[in-house]
Amino acid sequence: MNPIAMTVLLLAGFGAFAWSARRRWQLMRVARSRENRADRIGRRIAATLAYAVGQKRMLRYPLAGIAHIAIFFGFLVLLLNSLMLWGRGYAPGFDFWLFGLDRPAGMVYALLRDVFAVLVILGVLVFYYYRLIARTPRLTLNFEGVLILTIIFVMMIADLIYEGGELVRAARAAGADAPLGRACMPFGSLAGRLMSGLSDGALAFWWQAGYWAHAALVLLFLNLLPYSKHFHVITVLPNVFAQNLDARGRLRPIDDIEGRLEREETLGVRTVADLSWKDVLDFYTCTECGRCSEHCPATSTGKKLSPKHLTIALRDHMYRHQGELIRLARAPAGQSGRAPSEGLKNDERFQVVAGTVEPEVLWACTSCAACEQECPVFISYVDKIVNLRRHLVLERGEFPEQLQAMFRGLETVGNPYSYPNEQRAEWASGLEVPLLADKGRAEYLYWVGCAPSFDDRSRKVARAFAELLLEAGVDFAILGPEETCNGDPARRAGNEYLFQTLARANVETLQRYQVRRIVTTCPHCFNTLKHEYPDFGGHFQVAHHTQFLAELVRAGRLRPRQPIDATVAYHDACYLGRHNGIYGAPRELLAAIPGLRVVEAAECRDRGMCCGAGGAQMWKEEEPGTMRINHRRTQQLLRVLPDRTAGCGVVTACPFCMTMLSDGLKDQGHDDVQQLDVAQLLLRAVRGAEPGGAAAQAPAAARAR
Repeated sequence: MNPIAMTVLLLAGFGAFAWSARRRWQLMRVARSRENRADRIGRRIAATLAYAVGQKRMLRYPLAGIAHIAIFFGFLVLLLNSLMLWGRGYAPGFDFWLFGLDRPAGMVYALLRDVFAVLVILGVLVFYYYRLIARTPRLTLNFEGVLILTIIFVMMIADLIYEGGELVRAARAAGADAPLGRACMPFGSLAGRLMSGLSDGALAFWWQAGYWAHAALVLLFLNLLPYSKHFHVITVLPNVFAQNLDARGRLRPIDDIEGRLEREETLGVRTVADLSWKDVLDFYTCTECGRCSEHCPATSTGKKLSPKHLTIALRDHMYRHQGELIRLARAPAGQSGRAPSEGLKNDERFQVVAGTVEPEVLWACTSCAACEQECPVFISYVDKIVNLRRHLVLERGEFPEQLQAMFRGLETVGNPYSYPNEQRAEWASGLEVPLLADKGRAEYLYWVGCAPSFDDRSRKVARAFAELLLEAGVDFAILGPEETCNGDPARRAGNEYLFQTLARANVETLQRYQVRRIVTTCPHCFNTLKHEYPDFGGHFQVAHHTQFLAELVRAGRLRPRQPIDATVAYHDACYLGRHNGIYGAPRELLAAIPGLRVVEAAECRDRGMCCGAGGAQMWKEEEPGTMRINHRRTQQLLRVLPDRTAGCGVVTACPFCMTMLSDGLKDQGHDDVQQLDVAQLLLRAVRGAEPGGAAAQAPAAARAR
């Protein structure tokens, strides 16, 4: 081989990559670096091994996942081969003194290298199919993707040609007419047999071509990475390691929000300098596979929001202005101690919203986290969207007009419905439900929430749950007029100041009564109380009512004996399922009811579609699209229900889902399909009737019994 040529190749290749990588590093430093992603090291290492190395999430996509796994592990195996080939530019036959074909380790590695070269070729052919024939809509179909695949394909072919040429050259040096087949190199031996008829000159040409093609293409591939979506080859390990280990439903608070308001500091994300370094790492790591958008309820119903395109837009915004951003990052830090953003603050070129991202995109998000569930490289989306909303609401006062009524209700009377808070306990009229103010102490606080307190449909759920608690002899009480909204709709809408005001007031009330255990029928209340109130000193044991009821049934304190002859489709609420991983408890309760048949939509559990209410969508008009989200979701559930004349229903465990699905069924003319909460069905199975009006909503066949 040629040491001079190899030296030039390596210096040029690695030198160019070092320059590009340094620019990307400097660009990432533009963002403020306030997040600690080096905690819980054991969990982070385990997650990295499982998802970045083990490719666990790719198994959700059988063919594409297997193809990606083949290419990924092929690159890991063939990395050693690349190092050896570079070394052979200086010392022919270089094999790290361990991987020669006369050694056991060398034979094992030769077999792995041979097999994985072919597996990578097969994987590339799969992706050629997706890009060039099927033209899968979720993918970014451009020349770059095909170019990268072609480089990989040619590298693998070059490897086989080089191996085959080596075998033929060795055979001819030994005086043999044909290369000896090597069991540890089945495909290399096949290539050798195909090349055995070449003249010495032609053989030398193809052998050299295979060698230099691999040696050069690896470096070409490396230098394309920082300028393409394939940058994830390098950034995926740190991105998965630095993933958010907190509950998916927890949003990080704005610290010292009142002080920041007084100092007129940026709240949320105004420019890219207001992002975190992890946000920028997310941009680098996006593979543009489109799985996030494919499962996004907003995207699938024709809204402008596409999580993939949002990420690409923010990334490209940084790339367009990288020169000036890097210069600003090199300037001395301001008093805040972060990368100076004062130079960006009032410059319209660097404003993210409007200039790069349309507000309509942000307001279409339901915060369901389907995008985050599907992303194979653990990019977060909801936190970025909420931070952009925070800037719009808190700094610019720009938000959908309908949200004004919700904000006003929360500010003035403590609930988004704007009903007098004194009416919070009216749902319990006629029941022996004690107020905590009267009782003083209780083992459990039933946090009722706003919808079960004021919405007629949800009030029936609250009554059913309270009657089940009384039936089981649970020591509980409610706050009644002392309860105010937990603040979830304000926070998801970007009004962090209003959320923190409500949260601190509620924590103070709960601590005054020395509350330790809370149970609630609302997944949004459950998520906020459990995962977000600890940031404000509120540490409580919080259970969702399906979890609590399942424990009571297991303990024999509730006995569902009355059969219900009906078929129901269960809908997974996003803030119960994806955000908190609770899928088993509601199904366990439904399975415990005699005679009840439960069917599942294809879109269920962690792939269940959002009802359309989350992310403050409950309180505003849905953004324009081809279909309403709740209509799409009800259609999915109706597909799995049998002849509806026999009695059937849709079952939920969330008051917002109940509203959206009830409206979706009614809007589409399906009044024959009833919409119930798990607690309502369980009460009928325990008592044989649902006092307080709940029985009136039971499926027709169940009422007939």
